[in-house]
Amino acid sequence: MAKSSADDAELRRACEAAIEGTKQKVVMSIRVAKSRGIWGKSGMLGRQQMAKPRVLALSTKEKGPRTKAFLRVLKYSTGGVLEPAKLYKLKHLSKVEVIANDPSGCTFTLGFDNLRSQSVAPPQWTMRNIDDRNRLLLCILNICKDVLERLPKVVGIDVVEMALWAKENTPTVPTQRSHQDGPAVARVTESDLKVTVEKELVSQAEEEDMEALLGTYVMGIGEAEAFSERLKRELLALEAANVHAILESEPLIDEVLQGLEAATNCVDDMDEWLGIFNVKLRHMREDIESIETRNNKLEMQSVNNKALIEELDKLLERLRVPSEYAACLTGGSFDEARMIQNVEACEWLTGALRGLDVPNLDPTYANMRSVREKRAELEKLKSTFVRRASEFLRNYFASLVDFMISDKSYFSQRGQLKRPDHADLRYKCRTYARLLQHLKSLDKNCLGLLRKAYCSSLNLLLRREAREFANELRASTKASRNPTVWLEASSGSGQNVNAADTSTVSEAYGKMLTIFIPLLVDESSFFAHFMCFEVPALVPPGGVNGGKAGYDDDDDDLGIMDIDDNDSKSGIPRAVIIIVPPRLGGKNSAELAALNESLQDLLDGIQEDFYAVVDWAYKIDPLRCISMHGITERYLSGQKADAAGFVRLLLGDLESRISMQFNRFVDEACHQIERNERNVKQMGVLSYIPRFATLATRMEQYIQGQSRDLVDQAYTKFVSIMFVTLEKIAQTDPKYADIFLLENYAAFQNSLYDLANVVPTLAKFYHQASEAYEQACTRHISMIIYYQFERLFQFARRIEDLLYTIPPEEVPFQLGLSKMDLRKMLKSSLSGVDKSISAMYKKLQKNLTSEELLPSLWDKCKKEFLDKYDSFAQLVAKIYPTETFFSVTEMRDLLASM
Repeated sequence: MAKSSADDAELRRACEAAIEGTKQKVVMSIRVAKSRGIWGKSGMLGRQQMAKPRVLALSTKEKGPRTKAFLRVLKYSTGGVLEPAKLYKLKHLSKVEVIANDPSGCTFTLGFDNLRSQSVAPPQWTMRNIDDRNRLLLCILNICKDVLERLPKVVGIDVVEMALWAKENTPTVPTQRSHQDGPAVARVTESDLKVTVEKELVSQAEEEDMEALLGTYVMGIGEAEAFSERLKRELLALEAANVHAILESEPLIDEVLQGLEAATNCVDDMDEWLGIFNVKLRHMREDIESIETRNNKLEMQSVNNKALIEELDKLLERLRVPSEYAACLTGGSFDEARMIQNVEACEWLTGALRGLDVPNLDPTYANMRSVREKRAELEKLKSTFVRRASEFLRNYFASLVDFMISDKSYFSQRGQLKRPDHADLRYKCRTYARLLQHLKSLDKNCLGLLRKAYCSSLNLLLRREAREFANELRASTKASRNPTVWLEASSGSGQNVNAADTSTVSEAYGKMLTIFIPLLVDESSFFAHFMCFEVPALVPPGGVNGGKAGYDDDDDDLGIMDIDDNDSKSGIPRAVIIIVPPRLGGKNSAELAALNESLQDLLDGIQEDFYAVVDWAYKIDPLRCISMHGITERYLSGQKADAAGFVRLLLGDLESRISMQFNRFVDEACHQIERNERNVKQMGVLSYIPRFATLATRMEQYIQGQSRDLVDQAYTKFVSIMFVTLEKIAQTDPKYADIFLLENYAAFQNSLYDLANVVPTLAKFYHQASEAYEQACTRHISMIIYYQFERLFQFARRIEDLLYTIPPEEVPFQLGLSKMDLRKMLKSSLSGVDKSISAMYKKLQKNLTSEELLPSLWDKCKKEFLDKYDSFAQLVAKIYPTETFFSVTEMRDLLASM
C-alpha cells in the first residue's frame, strides 16, 4: 500500500515509547481527529463537539500460540508527548460504520459489544483523506480475519470499491535472494504486512497455476458451433459414466442397507432396555425422595421436641415457687429485721404474676391448665400476704400513735412550749415504705383501708399536740384586756388613748402558725409519698418557706424546743404536694381526689384549736385581728405554690374567721355611732369624731402585710356611718344644722390630717369632709349676711329679676324701684353699717363652740359679704348711674379695720 504521511516512523516510535513495558508491538499508527456525536430520535448522529487530536495505534501481543490484537487511543499531553488514553480489544469489535452525514467520507465509528453503556454515542474518528481511512480500515479487517478468524459488520462503504482501491495501491514486492549458506529467503516490505482484498480471494501462487493451466488448455472458443457440439458430447459421456457407476455400486448399497437394518434393530433393543432402566430409576428416585422426606420430618420433629423441652423447662422455672418465698409470704414476720426478705418476696411475687400475663407470656400458654392453676396459686399467695401485711400495718400505726400519746413528754406542758417532733415516727414508718409500694403494685384496693387507718391514728396525735400547744400558749401569754367599746357616746373621751399593749396576743397567734403550718405541710407531703399517691412533687427539699422548715429565726427566744431535722436522711424526699380540684387534675384527677379526701381525714378537727386562739385574741383586743389577718395572709400567699391543699383551706378558714371577728367589731362600733342619733340635743363636736381618729391611729399600727384591704373596708364603713349619722343629727335642729355640721367636719379634718396624708382611703374621706365643710360654711355665712342686710340684697334681687324681661333704662320707672326708693333703702341699710357688721360678727360667734374656727369663718364671712356688695354696687351703677352711695373701696377698708 502507499505510504501515508499520517503513518511515519517517528509517529510509530512515539507510540512504542508511550506503551513501553506492555510487550505489545505497534503494527500501525495514524493521526486522527476525535469528536463525539449525540444520538437523535432517528438513530443518526446529531451535532458534534469540538474535534480533538488523537493517535490510533494497532498493536499485537504474542501469548503462547495465540495472538491478541488491540486498538489503542493516544492523546497529547501538555508537553506534546503522547500518552495512553483508552484501550480497546479487537475481539470485541462488532461494527465498522462510515458516517453518512460527512460528505467527505473520512469520518467513521467503531462499535464494540463490551461497552458498559450502549446509550452513549461512540466517538467519531475523522481522517485527513480517503486513503488514510481505507488504509486503516483494511488493516483492521485483515487483522480480524487472520488473527481473530472473523470479520466485523461493515456499514456505509462499498467492498468492491475497497477491493479496487487495494489493487491500485498494492506496491511491488522486491525479492532478495541470498546465495551464501542455504535456500533463498524472500524479504517483504512493510506494506506486505497489510493484507489486501485480492489476498482474500486467491493467493499469488494459485493465480499463477491457474494462468498456466488455462494456457495449456486449448478451448477453441473461436469456433462456436464446434465448441457447442464438443460440450454436448462431453456431457453425454459424463452422464453415461454416472449411470454406470450407479449400477456398479448396487451391491455396496445393499450391504449398507443391511448394516443399517442391523443397526436399527440394535437401536430398538437399546431403546427398550433404556426404557426399562428409566422406569427402575424413576421408582428408585421416588423411593429416595420418600426416604429424604421422612428423614426431614424426623429431623424437624427432633428439633421441635428439643425446643419444646427447653420452653417447658423455662415455663416450669416460671411456675416454680421458691420455698423461702412461699414461707415468707404465708407466715413470715414483719419485724424490721425481716423487711429485706419480705421485700424480696414481694418483688418475686410481683414479677411472677407479671410473667404470667399475656404480654409477657405467649398467648398459647395462657390457657394451659398448669398455668391457670399456678396463677390461681399465686393469686392466693398474693391475697394472703396483702391481708397479713395490711392487718400488721394498721395495728403498727395505731401502736405508734398510742405510744406517743401515752408519753406526756411529747406534748407541751405547764410552763414549757414544745414543738411537735415527728422525726422518730417518720423514721419508723419509712421502714415499711417499700412494703407499701409493693402492696400497691399487688393490690391497689388495700391502700384505701391503710390510708384511713394511718389518717385516723395520726389525726389523734396532731389534734392532741395542737390542743396542748394552744392551751399552754394562751396560758403563758400575759396581756391586759382592752375594752371593745371605742365609739360609744357615753364613754369617757380619753379611755382608749393609753390602751394596754396587746402585741403578745398577735405574737402568740404567729407562733402557733410558725410551729404548725410547716408541720402540717410536711405531714401532708410525707403522707402523699408514704402512701404512694401518684401526684407530682413541686417543692425541693428544704421545707415550705426554705431554710429550716419555715420556722422563724427567733424561735429559740420563745422557749420552744427545736425539732430534729432527720428528714434529709430518709429515702422519701421532703416535698409538698399541690392539691387541685379533681376536674383540673387531668388523668390524675382520681388520684388527686383520693389524696384530698385522705388529707381531710388526716388533718380534720385541728382547725378548732386555731379558731380557739383567734377567739381568745379577739376577746383580749379586737384590733389584733388586723395583725393576725396580715400574718395569715402572709402564710397563705407563701403557700399558694408549695403547700398542701388542706393547709391552704385551713389558712383560708382562719382568714375568714379573723375577718368575721373583725367585722363583728366593726359592726358593733357602727352601732355605737348610730346610737348617738338618739341623743337629740347634740351641740359641738360629737365624741366619736376624735375617738375615730384615735382608733384609726391604733389600727394603722396593727397593719401587717396584706391586711390593708381589711382596714380600708373598716374605714369605709366607719366613715360612711359617721357622716350619715352626722347628717341625721343635724336635721333634728335645722336652725343650728350648718354650725353643727361645719364644726364636726372641721374636727374630722383636724383629727385625721396626718393619717390622710399617708392613707389613701382616709384621704378620700378627708376631701369629702372638706367639701361638706365648705358647703356648710357657705350656707351659714349667707344666712348671717342676709339676716343683717336683707333689704339691700332683696332690692338687688328684684332688679335682677326685672332685667330678664325689660331693658335696664326702664327699671327706675317700675313700682318700688325708683331712685327715691333706692335712696330710702340705702339710708336704712347702710347708715350705721359698722354696727351691722359688728352684729354679724357677734351672731357668727354666738352659737360657735369651737373658738379656733372663728377667725377662718369671719374671714370667709367678710369675703363673701364684700363679693355680694361688689355685685350690688355694679348693678346699681348700671341702673342708676347718677346716684351716689357707699363705695366698694370704702366698704373693703371698713371691713379690714374691724
